[in-house]
Amino acid sequence: MKKCFSVSDGRIAHSGGGTIPVDIYILPEPEEQTYLTEVLGIDHHTLASSIDTDETPRIEFEDNYTAIIIKYPKNYSADDNFLFRVKSMGIFLFPDRVVIVVDDELQLFTGKIATKVYTIQDVLLRALAQTIRHFESHLRVINMCSEEIETQLNETYDSSSLLDMFTLEKSLVYYVNALSGNRRVLERMRASAYRFQFTEENLELLEDLQIENHQFLDQAQVNSQVLSSLVDARAGIINNNLNVLMKNMNAIVIAVSIPTFFTGVFGMSELTMICGAENWYIFFPAFFILMAGLAFFVYWLIKRFERH
Repeated sequence: MKKCFSVSDGRIAHSGGGTIPVDIYILPEPEEQTYLTEVLGIDHHTLASSIDTDETPRIEFEDNYTAIIIKYPKNYSADDNFLFRVKSMGIFLFPDRVVIVVDDELQLFTGKIATKVYTIQDVLLRALAQTIRHFESHLRVINMCSEEIETQLNETYDSSSLLDMFTLEKSLVYYVNALSGNRRVLERMRASAYRFQFTEENLELLEDLQIENHQFLDQAQVNSQVLSSLVDARAGIINNNLNVLMKNMNAIVIAVSIPTFFTGVFGMSELTMICGAENWYIFFPAFFILMAGLAFFVYWLIKRFERH
């Protein structure tokens, strides 16, 4: 699917006819891929890298265009079960147009911006800014999910909640790798500023993007470390609770087995023979109370030894 934008009066409008066409291809269809590769001359491998979730962020300088592969956070839904993924985006800069290729719906060129957009470089930095700042809202959602799961663990110690925390930790690893890759792209863009023909204003905005990306990277790394520690701590608590439960179960089994021995030796017939059939209503309740008291005494004795 293709969406057409263009630069008009210092902004990017959802229409054609502006000074610089900006085309967004969402999971290009075969005929659109043919146009991109044969008419615009985009390399097949580079085009495939734009929608490959495992692709590494990078910059490629070709004869007639410059390709930039960066990472962005995938839109989260309830069906993802606390797994936040990242995807790839391809930005292709031509002398007279900008082409963006993604495989999912992405909100680009929306909202207010502080600077006007007049050149291809402005369009590139605008796209990078919205892509990088998209991580901030997702990191905030991950923190909210982490607090919710932690509350559930404090109340129930359910193993499914622990698995959800593992999933969130995995998501943060994806985000750290993606932000690290984007950082290398931004660093190379600044080192190759002359090839992008950046102005002083462009370089200032690029520096701001580097700072923001670094902040989000630090935030993701800290959250990953905290969540990893929480997962280890919760797993240790659950294992400790399980050990305590098994100790209590073993103490109960031992406490019950000793009265069971005496019950087996002094069964109903033997007890009746010893005590007399006419007094069964006295001796049977007394024997039951004695065995129950013995079981409780053995259990108390085991727990007393555990404390010491």
